[in-house]
Amino acid sequence: MKVSHLFAVLAVAVSGATFAADKHADGHEIKPMHGGAVAEAKDIDYELVTKADKLQLYMRDHGKPLDPAGMSAKVTLLLGGDKQEAQLQPVDGKLEATGSFKVGTGTKAVVAVSKAGKAVASVRFVLK
Repeated sequence: MKVSHLFAVLAVAVSGATFAADKHADGHEIKPMHGGAVAEAKDIDYELVTKADKLQLYMRDHGKPLDPAGMSAKVTLLLGGDKQEAQLQPVDGKLEATGSFKVGTGTKAVVAVSKAGKAVASVRFVLK
């Protein structure tokens, strides 16, 4: 490899690292407020709280709770070879489902959020 090619490759690598570091330079930090797993999609913070009898999805836009009126979500839980699905509906400022759920460390959750029947976001979580 020529020295000029090496410098070009290094320049691209460094600029990519700088871009990645700038992504969260605005100081925006996602923290769980309800003891759940957190993720961000399309500038909205999602927090998934999982219990054996209840699933809850809290949503925040720049730290302010998002009104779930007219929204729903489909949650797919994957643990080992088990797959389980649940529909979340608005309940007291969050989306929620009750039932019997297999959740534990290492459970993967995919949440498809929609509003008025149109897809809003797909959010992935890994429970710890």
